[in-house]
Amino acid sequence: MAKETLLEVKNLQIEFKTLEGRVKAIRDVSFTLNKGETLAIVGESGSGKSVSTKAITGILPKRVTDIKGGEIIYQGQNLLKASDKEMMQIRGKEIAMIFQDPMTSLNPVMTVGEQIAESLEEHQGMRGETALLEAQRLMEKVGIKDVVLRSKQYPHQFSGGMRQRIMIALALACKPKILIADEPTTALDVTIQAQILELINELKDEFDASVIFITHDLGVVANIADRVAVMYAGRIVEQGTVNEIFYHPQHPYTWGLLAAMPSLDLADDDLYTIPGNPPNMMHLPKGDPFAPRNQYALAIDFEEEPPMFKVSDTHFAATWLLDKRAPKMTPPEVIQRRFEVYQSLGKES
Repeated sequence: MAKETLLEVKNLQIEFKTLEGRVKAIRDVSFTLNKGETLAIVGESGSGKSVSTKAITGILPKRVTDIKGGEIIYQGQNLLKASDKEMMQIRGKEIAMIFQDPMTSLNPVMTVGEQIAESLEEHQGMRGETALLEAQRLMEKVGIKDVVLRSKQYPHQFSGGMRQRIMIALALACKPKILIADEPTTALDVTIQAQILELINELKDEFDASVIFITHDLGVVANIADRVAVMYAGRIVEQGTVNEIFYHPQHPYTWGLLAAMPSLDLADDDLYTIPGNPPNMMHLPKGDPFAPRNQYALAIDFEEEPPMFKVSDTHFAATWLLDKRAPKMTPPEVIQRRFEVYQSLGKES
């Protein structure tokens, strides 16, 4: 049975105007989000992950943002053409966002209970005591204890992990159809990170929401994503199911991200970092922007950016290595060792 497409981003192109010049932040990005699934968007800082999703919610700074082309289709409507009033109705109620740093998103002079209740009043039409009781119920739902007391406290009285739980409760207050989680675990320790990931996964199923999960760490998406889109230099360079990306990656950048994942099951000498730095998005090099960092680059990589090649009905990658004329390359040895570890762990679980 065909999956229902909830959101479709088509050929999105975004530039930012700066005093130094134009930053080509998003370059012809396309992806879909299906009902009930989690799509992970992965890449280094500056790859365009957050910009793509902020365009969906309409929160990019208008004064410096130039949307050069594309569409963002949600329930038959192009959000790029929606009015501010229409976006205010969609943002929060239909599409909610969890940000990386809760302290910059939560109001420091309002109790957390008041903040959640305010959202319920605005989007759900609840009032007074009813809204506050629902806010406390949501706090309990995201794993906060003593909710009557805690709802009367302020953000600075909560730990980082608890503040992130409050952000999740705020996002869920409006029962959104799409939940965008923008690096929600980056500032948290490993144990709390795992708890937040598990919580998002559980609540997605309970509230029947679809999730876009943004991260620079491919490792955190292994157990929560259905599909993965890998971004580099403002463009999606590979996308596929989570199994295709982890067990059958095609792009050398994806190889590098996988190799850079730390693992207790691999020796210290297996640690890997992708050489070089991401390109200047105001002055992109000729050809494939990843070519200067790519030890498998072909001559054509320095002349022409590769198209998106089809690997399967669900798997695509933009690398000249998939051209039928290209020499056959295999992932580096460290990746092959990782495959063996992943597969052995998979058999045990």
